[in-house]
Amino acid sequence: MSLVPSSGAGDNGPIFAEVEMAGESSASTVRATVVQASTVFYDTPATLVKAESLLAEAASQGAQLVVFPEAFIGGYPRGSNFGVTIGNRTSKGKEDFQKYHASAIDVPGPEVDRLAAMAGKYKVHLVMGVIERDGYTLYCSVLFFDPQGRYMGKHRKIMPTALERIIWGFGDGSTIPVFETPIGKIGAAICWENKMPLLRMAMYAKGVEIFCAPTADSREVWQASMTHIALEGGCFVLSANQFCRRKDYPPPPEYVFSGLEDDLNPESVVCAGGSVIISPSGAVLAGPNYDGEALISADLDLGDIVQAKFDFDVTGHYSRPEILSLTVRDHPTNAVTFTSDSERTERS
Repeated sequence: MSLVPSSGAGDNGPIFAEVEMAGESSASTVRATVVQASTVFYDTPATLVKAESLLAEAASQGAQLVVFPEAFIGGYPRGSNFGVTIGNRTSKGKEDFQKYHASAIDVPGPEVDRLAAMAGKYKVHLVMGVIERDGYTLYCSVLFFDPQGRYMGKHRKIMPTALERIIWGFGDGSTIPVFETPIGKIGAAICWENKMPLLRMAMYAKGVEIFCAPTADSREVWQASMTHIALEGGCFVLSANQFCRRKDYPPPPEYVFSGLEDDLNPESVVCAGGSVIISPSGAVLAGPNYDGEALISADLDLGDIVQAKFDFDVTGHYSRPEILSLTVRDHPTNAVTFTSDSERTERS
């Protein structure tokens, strides 16, 4: 089974329908690649060109699944404070947000169509980190595409970290999907929301087998979180981060790394990557890479999931639902809803 957009659409985006895909069967081994590369900041068309080049290279190496970093399309605004202090916002900061808003993409929209076409052209499952523009609010999101060139759906980051909260909205429970595909059940959590135990439990309960973790965290301690998730969930973990130098961002004064600019030169590393692929047993299959832009690949033996679950199945024999339980509100949360007079009459 696979999930594809239906012809209808809800308030929170496309409605997805399950469709049987002829000739498909579950794979026992999957070639997966995580991309470690930098956005072309403030230049979304150029970033899309770069994304296709990287996708083509990964596909030429046999990749069936390719995962890009957090905010690859639209950019992660590292080092920027958008002129915000408590009780005040500067004119320069507002101008910076306007530029950032212009670099984001609409979902659905032409950039989504192009990404879908790329997935179809190179016949890969594609997981792409984007900055999603929904009117005047931005969301840090992950988009999913199948090898037939179809947009499957999205996950919106439910908890932006620290100053991210001033530029990104909060996702809700309606975009925490796990997609059943011929290469396994695929889902994603973004950066520090991976540290939220209840979110992880929701994904485990949906049966996630390939847990994608696009991130902006290049610290060595991030590896501990990735290993823990692999062991806890009995799943493969694919963490993709950007590798960025100062020169990958516009020069000052157009773009300023607040508090750091005086110590930086064009070659200074501002995000060191650390992308990694980890097995359900906690074994590091590829990475972590801190050397530069790279494609990090590994073969995922899905039989390893069965062996890991034999030891510890967090929603199976190791759950205690009579003691511990979780309720997930997976409906859209809209600020305004409308009820027509006719609907009121029918309900009365």
